[in-house]
Amino acid sequence: TGGLAEEKIMADKYDLTPQSVFTDLKAGKIVLVDVREPAEFANQRIHGALLHPLSTFEPKAIPADGSRRIVFQCGSGKRSRMALNTFMKETGADAAHLAGGIAAWTSAGQPCIRLDPSTGAIV
Repeated sequence: TGGLAEEKIMADKYDLTPQSVFTDLKAGKIVLVDVREPAEFANQRIHGALLHPLSTFEPKAIPADGSRRIVFQCGSGKRSRMALNTFMKETGADAAHLAGGIAAWTSAGQPCIRLDPSTGAIV
């Protein structure tokens, strides 16, 4: 309820909570772009997220037609914030990111797709 950790995560209007991202993703209002590397994405991901690794990031390749807001996501929020800043600077489009990344998402109890590394099966 408004503790220091919550204030730190919600630094500005571009920092979105797991709940708001979940709601908007379900409603089709956003395009969620995961900027982690392929191995990270393969092990655990948010259903519906598109993979676009920061290591090969090209802002103009992001499917931004203006109908849905682009929201970036990573492991902890650091890479997604970098992608957000680059994307907005190069495209001028409105966007945001999941503050705290997939770590905050799972801590908030939101659903993820996980793979068993030994079998490759979804768990």
